[in-house]
Amino acid sequence: MSHTHAVVWLDTREAHVFQFNAEDVERQRIRANTPARRIHQKAGIVGSGHTHDDKAYFEEIVEALTGATEWLVTGPGAAKNEFVAYIEKHAPRLKSQLTGVEAMDHPTDGALLAHARRFFKAADKTMIREA
Repeated sequence: MSHTHAVVWLDTREAHVFQFNAEDVERQRIRANTPARRIHQKAGIVGSGHTHDDKAYFEEIVEALTGATEWLVTGPGAAKNEFVAYIEKHAPRLKSQLTGVEAMDHPTDGALLAHARRFFKAADKTMIREA
């Protein structure tokens, strides 16, 4: 079954990737290879680390998006933006298929998929009006 849309939710520890169409969903969970670490000690701010040095993590996400023609990236914090910066350099074809970057805390898989379906349904209607 061919999937046309995908959504990625990621943080510094893991990514949830769903490729889907109207009838089918393929789910994948990818764990980051870097251990969580604290990076901000100043003024009592504690962070969980940056993923920008975990090339293998981002490559697995890129591989999981194979076959998608449009995709959305979501997540809390900076990990989603670091991933977008990574694909700009390493997967420009994938960058051209990116339809949105959205902040999203920690949804359930069902809530994430429902959000992505609504997002692409609205985007598809917009594309029809513009044509």
